[in-house]
Amino acid sequence: MAEVPAPLVSTRNVLVRVAHSCISAGTEMASVRMSALPLYKRALRQPENVKRVLQMAREQGFGYALERVQGKLSAGSPTGYSAAGTVIAVGAEVEGFAVGDRVACAGAGVANHAELIDVPVNLAVRIPEGVTTADASTVTLGAIALQGVRRAEPTLGERFLVIGLGLLGQLTVQMLRANGCQVIGVDPDAARRELALRSGAAWVLDPVEGGQAEQVHRLTDAVGADAVIITAAGSSDEIVSDAFRSCRRKGRVVLVGDVGLGLRRADFYAKEIDFRISASYGPGRYDPIYEEGGQDYPLAYVRWTENRNMQAYLELIASGGLRLAPLAPRIFALDDAAAAYAALGGGPERTMLALLEYASGGEAGNNVVRLPRAAAPRAGRIRVGVIGAGSFAQGMHLPNLQRLSSRFEIRAVASRTGSNAKAVAQQYKAQYATTDTRAVLDDPEVDLVIIATRHDLHAPMALAALECGKHVLVEKPLALTERDLASIERFYASRNEGAPVLMTGFNRRFAPGVVAARGVLERRTSPLIVNYRMNAGYIPSDSWVHGPEGGGRNIGEACHIYDLFAALTRSSPVAVQAQGIRPASKQWHRNDNFVATIRYADGSVCTLTYTALGDRAFPKERMEVFADGMVIALDDYKSVTITGRRARGWSAQGAQKGQYEELEALAAAIDGTAAWPISLEDQLATTRVSFEVERQLLDMPPPESAE
Repeated sequence: MAEVPAPLVSTRNVLVRVAHSCISAGTEMASVRMSALPLYKRALRQPENVKRVLQMAREQGFGYALERVQGKLSAGSPTGYSAAGTVIAVGAEVEGFAVGDRVACAGAGVANHAELIDVPVNLAVRIPEGVTTADASTVTLGAIALQGVRRAEPTLGERFLVIGLGLLGQLTVQMLRANGCQVIGVDPDAARRELALRSGAAWVLDPVEGGQAEQVHRLTDAVGADAVIITAAGSSDEIVSDAFRSCRRKGRVVLVGDVGLGLRRADFYAKEIDFRISASYGPGRYDPIYEEGGQDYPLAYVRWTENRNMQAYLELIASGGLRLAPLAPRIFALDDAAAAYAALGGGPERTMLALLEYASGGEAGNNVVRLPRAAAPRAGRIRVGVIGAGSFAQGMHLPNLQRLSSRFEIRAVASRTGSNAKAVAQQYKAQYATTDTRAVLDDPEVDLVIIATRHDLHAPMALAALECGKHVLVEKPLALTERDLASIERFYASRNEGAPVLMTGFNRRFAPGVVAARGVLERRTSPLIVNYRMNAGYIPSDSWVHGPEGGGRNIGEACHIYDLFAALTRSSPVAVQAQGIRPASKQWHRNDNFVATIRYADGSVCTLTYTALGDRAFPKERMEVFADGMVIALDDYKSVTITGRRARGWSAQGAQKGQYEELEALAAAIDGTAAWPISLEDQLATTRVSFEVERQLLDMPPPESAE
């Protein structure tokens, strides 16, 4: 149990005051048990996570990887994914919901065990009259069971085998009976078998006794089950093998639970059995455009989405076609949550269905939580508010701020989710955590705001912070549109001396290797020829990076290199030319693979080759600079070699891209002991270079005036 900042309602979401939430005896309890294991045992069971950490260590260094793992483990994860309550606020773009509506909500990371939850519209449904919020809080489990039944395509009179008679299995039995099917239930637990009989199963079997397939064939006139739905959980491959052997020729096997999948060809090949996977709640699950963006699938083409499955389940309860009373649900007060989990784990107080009940309260929650163990303030340090506590902030900015504790003091952490805000704030000993960015902007004790949100929020938040008199470090890109960029330009045009410092996170110009190269180029007499190659790696098309929140890879990432060119040439761009390839496959976007050439006022010509076509095992970045009879080569920010000049190169064990040095330079500018680390003119010009490259890659018309 933890007190965390309450969420604010998002644009396409509804804010719900929870009345009841349901604890999942399967997925959730498995996660809880996993979290109690020693780290080495968790690593053995999750080799895919170990692989990611090792890759991170290779790319960013062991210290960075260790920091990320420790932060993740100390933060923990909010549990729960099924809840019901009352809408208390509606997002600006939401239709179909109103304050006061009773709703059931689904989704891991959304419908958590919490008093207030911010729920995307496609993960919320209105509760029919006559259905209590306690019953409605089981909506996620009901939708999972219903999708499994739909995948099996039952017809009236068919004989079904349900393997695993836990909560999902019991719901599946009732749904199949409602479809006019005869059901055989299988479970080693006698109490569960008895409950299945009371819920409508025609027969039940104990798998411990053996001979499951033979018994099923005996009960089905030697035909076998028309279909099998597996709702069991277990690592054994025998579960799915028994399912195939129990099936008739041309039958169906649907996997809902989590079981071993060491398939044996002989079990299903000769009978030509269809093996189907049921993906959680139904169509729309794992699709960010549907779940987060609120884009529904047309009913005529996708009759049963996850949202419509949720609604159908509640209507089944309302009509009496499905009853939860036989499952003997137990309701626990929120303060007794530990007892609820213990009851699901077994013992004399054992139950199959445990619900948490929340006390009714006021309409609003506290969006700011102060932390008692915060670091003591010290005079002379720059007080920092961090907005956006995602992977980059946790892995880079916050550890660097901590290392620079003589210069910076982390005062506040703001994040969209309260649990994340508080966990990060606690780890870095901030004064408070919040879900409300205005709390940070309006705080007179905050000197510097670091913005590390998704890209579409960068310019609006930076402008809001500047207008509050805060210095700003905004992660790249500075803006996604000319209009937003022009608003920042107008802000500074209207200010005289004393305007706050603005710094875009173009950290590569501060990298030690780049600083070494710039030192060698200090007295050059010729223009530069610069070739830069970025083997950026593939990012799936449905990633936010490619959408309106990210702006694409040219504006969102290549801008780093356009700023680096400006730092090397110490000149202004005067011409831009960009050419991209157009692969036949839609796997790549038009701004994924391109060559951009920028000519500068001093005569220098700099070229970026940016590609997502390559293999990630190949080094990501290499730069070659040609000037005055010498060649300077930078390899992945790990080494610099200089040919044609008696000058020392530079090397390091891991990639050093300048994020630490960037903060040092920013501190000096805020203290007034140095000029802005990157001039406003350079920041604006670099961003406009990225806009022009984008325009040419996408064959867009010249931009209209942003006035």
